[in-house]
Amino acid sequence: MTDTTVNTPESQFENFHARRELSVVQPKGSLALVNTQWIDSEQTIWGVPGTWAPLPKGESGLLLTATAAEGISVDGELVDGSVVVRGKDAENPSEIVFGPTVTGFVIASEEGTYALRVWDADSEGIQEFGSIAAFPYNPDWVITGTFTEIEGGTTVGFEHLKDDGKTRELAVPGEIIFTKDGVDYNLAAFKSGRALQLVFSDSTSGDSTYSVGRFLFVAPKADGTIELDFNRAVLPPCAFSYAFNCPMPPKQNRFPVAIEAGEKQALKKDGTLLHE
Repeated sequence: MTDTTVNTPESQFENFHARRELSVVQPKGSLALVNTQWIDSEQTIWGVPGTWAPLPKGESGLLLTATAAEGISVDGELVDGSVVVRGKDAENPSEIVFGPTVTGFVIASEEGTYALRVWDADSEGIQEFGSIAAFPYNPDWVITGTFTEIEGGTTVGFEHLKDDGKTRELAVPGEIIFTKDGVDYNLAAFKSGRALQLVFSDSTSGDSTYSVGRFLFVAPKADGTIELDFNRAVLPPCAFSYAFNCPMPPKQNRFPVAIEAGEKQALKKDGTLLHE
């Protein structure tokens, strides 16, 4: 039997959108994150048992103290006493299980401090989630630009949502340049694995789309061209959980026009906004 399905840009977009909606409800999807707590002294953490403390400077992770009755497993072993929980910056990070649906791991900051992230596969956010509202596929916002590598790279100050106006200098390997409707744009994107992550806002931000902005992941081609398909613009993790701290668009990534393509808002089952 011959497959007569036409793989159009519109159908590719629909498949991408369906995968996105599935991804946010996974056990460690964006809707599952219920807490991120930084540890600077011996303390308890909201929502989970045990006592948590920082390790000596230079060591990866946190020190957990718990009794067997509290039911915490680290790397498959029930904790009864004190154990080091290795951070995500370690060669072999630790995995934590608190219960049937609740898990965790330890993340590191650039300054060498550590936080526990707690995930609940049956979180309130997952239970309430209905859909991700998105614009219809818009071919006008599939743009070819150029990527020019900056020798040695540079840094750009990115403000984060919960950093009280402070900026973090993130490495930017080059410039993304394109022209749209006679206007030239020069954008900053930082590295995210093998891709580049573009954090942007536009005149829909805070109106029909999420107020903080949106993300677009792109990859330059060998000839220096780069495709920016804004239909694949996605909501940042903080649109799904307040426990994330998202980067905000730098000045050069704030479009004065409306980019009516990509994701708009996370919605509850009744169609109201999941987060403002």
